[in-house]
Amino acid sequence: MPMNKKHTICVLVDNQFGVLARVSGMFSARGYNIISLCVGETENPAISRMTVTVRGDDTVLAQIMQQLNKLVDVVAVEDLTNTSFVERELVMVKVAAGAKKRGEIIELASVFRAKIVDLDQRTMTVEVTGAQGKVNACIEMLRPYGIEELVRTGTVALARSSKNGAAAGGEE
Repeated sequence: MPMNKKHTICVLVDNQFGVLARVSGMFSARGYNIISLCVGETENPAISRMTVTVRGDDTVLAQIMQQLNKLVDVVAVEDLTNTSFVERELVMVKVAAGAKKRGEIIELASVFRAKIVDLDQRTMTVEVTGAQGKVNACIEMLRPYGIEELVRTGTVALARSSKNGAAAGGEE
């Protein structure tokens, strides 16, 4: 396994004050860098789902899983990395868009099934949702227009329900 393999970990936690701080504190106290962290309530309002993306080898992942399982507020931990799962990220990109460039940007957005969510005299804001590869490709195509602002939600992920799903790693 490569030293810096990306791992996607889903952590179900009690939906209580301070849980996010305790979980993220566990990562920082042990020197693990979080690439992406997304947290939200589940279908059960008493439980929140954390999708954490980290880089590391098998040893690092084993340590992370072990430490997460020791935390009192953690209900379940699942490494989705080598399973079939669906991942999505939402990104909004504000680009410079004078009148002459708007048509090009709209056409580019349509290729990525992105939406124009805001427009003024000099900028457009593009919303793109999908797997990280798609999102990153769209950002790179928008870069030459001049990115003024960019915001990312972080990755959310769910294991596929069926063994007949797409390839592992959140492919679209």
